[in-house]
Amino acid sequence: MKKINQLMLAVLLGGLAALCLVNALLFRTELLETSREYRIALNRLERTVIVFEQKTGRAAESLEELSDFSGGEDYPFVTGFSVLPYTSWKQESEAYQKPEDFWKNGEGEYAVIATELAYYKVYYVSGKASNGPVRVLVNGIAGFFLLLTLLVLWYVRQKILQPFTRFVQLPYELSKGNLTLPLKENKDRFFGKFMWGMDLLRESLEENKARELELQREKKVLLLSLSHDIKTPLSAIHLYAQALCKNLYREESKKQEIAEKIKEKAEEIETYISEIVKASNEDFLSFQVENGEIYVRETLEGIRVYYEEKMALHQLEFQMEPYPNCLVWGDSDRLAEALQNVMENAIKYGDGRKIRIQARREEEEYVIAVWNTGCGLAPKDLPHIFDSFFRGSNVGKNPGSGLGLYICRQLMHRMEGEITAGIREKDGECWMEVCLTLHLA
Repeated sequence: MKKINQLMLAVLLGGLAALCLVNALLFRTELLETSREYRIALNRLERTVIVFEQKTGRAAESLEELSDFSGGEDYPFVTGFSVLPYTSWKQESEAYQKPEDFWKNGEGEYAVIATELAYYKVYYVSGKASNGPVRVLVNGIAGFFLLLTLLVLWYVRQKILQPFTRFVQLPYELSKGNLTLPLKENKDRFFGKFMWGMDLLRESLEENKARELELQREKKVLLLSLSHDIKTPLSAIHLYAQALCKNLYREESKKQEIAEKIKEKAEEIETYISEIVKASNEDFLSFQVENGEIYVRETLEGIRVYYEEKMALHQLEFQMEPYPNCLVWGDSDRLAEALQNVMENAIKYGDGRKIRIQARREEEEYVIAVWNTGCGLAPKDLPHIFDSFFRGSNVGKNPGSGLGLYICRQLMHRMEGEITAGIREKDGECWMEVCLTLHLA
């Protein structure tokens, strides 16, 4: 906020300085142009007077007479005209003014033109505001844009920067685990969707944190309970084993009975171990799917645009064949997530040459197939690629957790769809094919 305030102040001061400079230049230009114009008018008037005297043999009596003589020519900036013929010094006619009256200083600026027959006193205006309208227009336009710039900066400050400062620390707070403070949505809607998304992220992280704590608590309770339960059959087995070692049971039937009890306790322990394994294999990820009727074009086009650019960077041939735009049952966001996981697997475990996407309608189903060349997956690994934490023999040094395709299967099942994989021979090449199947709406 401090920076934008400084910027607004700088714009205001700079605009005012620019206005002062422009006005100074206009004033100087106005003076120069006006000075030049009134001097030109005086020079023209002097030439007209000389020509008039040469042709008439007498002095001109008025400015109107000179104007008529020159064909109605106008003399701008000239406001008065007075004549003192040389003969008036000796005559007392009322038609001629006295010399002392002629030479009195009148109001305003004047110039004296001396000819062979008379003196001409010409009053003029040298400071006429000829550029007044231009100056007003320029000042008005400059002031308008200065005000507009300040209003835009103020609007940006109030409606964009100030709301942004309310949640600029949110990512830092989330990284520290501070998930308790909700965000208030801004009414101007500039950051409404973003703030709403950030608040959803905060709530999701808070729920995941609470769920993780609950799972850890349940896991600890389960382990403690099973550990306690296992101790009982283990103690019994231990006692039976000691009795057999010390040959406390001499009858064969009794030994057979002890052996049966040991077997029973062992089976009981196996039951507990099975429960532990089952608990460890339960769904440990949260999949929120909101099913509805969706068109596949929006999802497929998003995948195409994103991966065309990415494949170009990887110098990998990518092709999406023409497909029908059908209405299917599912979640567009989760379908995009599943497709992205499949595409990333194709990039990571293919030979880096070709990837294709085919989408087609098959009766009451819609199938999206992702193909990649260079399948190095062993046939024995194929039935397990959708298991959690499973990684095939072709992973090499590629990093991963073995959860990508497992997540895809869980998402497709929650969309009432299916995902399958197979190894195909096509165009003389070995291809890996992964098919995502959705139901038509």
